[in-house]
Amino acid sequence: MPNYTKPQIEYNWIQDVEALEHYEPGGYHPITVGDTLHDGRYYIADKLGHGAYSTVWLARDTPRNRYVALKVNTASSVLREARVLRALSKPPSPGHPGRRSIPDLLDEFEVRGPNGTHICYTVTLAACNLRKISYRLVQAVAYVHSQGYVHGDIHLNNILLALPSSIDDLPVEQLYEKYGYGRPQTIPVTPINTNSNALPPNIPAQAVQPLVLGQFLDPLTPSTAHLLLSDFGEALHPAEYIPADEIVAQHVDVLGPMPPEWWLRWAARDRFFVSAQGQPTESYREDKWPPLEEWFEVTVQKWRRRGGSAIAQDERAAFLDLMRGMLVYRPEERLSVDEVLRSKWMVRWALPGSEEGAVCT
Repeated sequence: MPNYTKPQIEYNWIQDVEALEHYEPGGYHPITVGDTLHDGRYYIADKLGHGAYSTVWLARDTPRNRYVALKVNTASSVLREARVLRALSKPPSPGHPGRRSIPDLLDEFEVRGPNGTHICYTVTLAACNLRKISYRLVQAVAYVHSQGYVHGDIHLNNILLALPSSIDDLPVEQLYEKYGYGRPQTIPVTPINTNSNALPPNIPAQAVQPLVLGQFLDPLTPSTAHLLLSDFGEALHPAEYIPADEIVAQHVDVLGPMPPEWWLRWAARDRFFVSAQGQPTESYREDKWPPLEEWFEVTVQKWRRRGGSAIAQDERAAFLDLMRGMLVYRPEERLSVDEVLRSKWMVRWALPGSEEGAVCT
C-alpha cells in the first residue's frame, strides 16, 4: 500500500485534485486528457473525480461509440469493487427492482506504468450526485443486500444519475462544444523546494480538475431521473470477513437487547455478554461497540459540529427514531420502504422540494 501518511509535501497544492504525492510506486497511475488506454480503445476526454485508491475519467469507448466512466485503481489497492460488481451484474433474481440502479461492469483490463500494475474497469457513465431520490436509493440498497453484500460507503457523492444515451452520439470535440465548458481544466504540476521544474516519470505533468458533468445537462426531475449507486470499493460480503457470532454481538452493542427467545437460542452468548442486557464479558469489553446514539455523535455530529453545521436536536431525534425503526431485530416489525418515506425525518428534512422542479442541473 502506498505510504499515504507521510508528512512531506512535494508539490504545490491544486484545488480539487488528488494528492500529487501519491503518484509513487504503488499509488496512482499518471494520466492526462488526450491519453489512450487499453491498446487505444479508450480516449481520455476529461476527469470525473478521484478517491483515495483510484482516479475516475470520462472516456470515449472508440470502437463502440459511447462514453464510459473509466476507473484506474492504485497499484496497491484491494481489488474488491470489480468482483462485487460482477456478482451484482449476474444476479439469481434479475427481476429485483433495485437491479437497474447498479452500474453495469462493461470492461476490465490492466495498465502497467511507472508506479506498478493498475486494474482498470469501465462502468455506465453517470452525472452528479443526488440527495432527493430516496425511494430508488432504498431499492438499490435492498438489492445489494439481497445478493449478500454490504455497500459499506453510502454517501451523497456515491448516489449518481445515469446520463441520457443521446450523449454517446457526440464525438469528444462536439461534447465540449455542445455543453459549453470548453477544454478540460488542466494545471501544470510544479514541485516545491527545488531549483528544477523537472518532474519524475511517475507523476503527470498536468493535473486535471474534475468535470461536474451534471451542470451542463438538461434539468432532471425525480420522475425522469435514473439513479445509480456507485463506488463499491468498500463493499464486502460480511460472511467472508466476520464470524456470524461477532456480528450478532455487534448488533446487541449497537441496538440493545435482542428478543428473549433469540437470546436463549444463541449458543455463543456467554463468550460476549454476562447478561441479556448487553453487559460485556471481560474478554469482550475492549471490542464492544458503542450504542446507536453514541455512533451518531462520533461519526456524524462531531464532524458537523466542527464545520459549524451540527444537526439540531429535533432532527437528530427524528433521524435516530427512523434508524431504530429500520433496525428492529424482528424483520416483520421493521419499517417498510413506504413507512421510511413517510417518516418524520424523510418528510421534514430529506424530501422537501423533491417534487418541485429540477433536482439536478
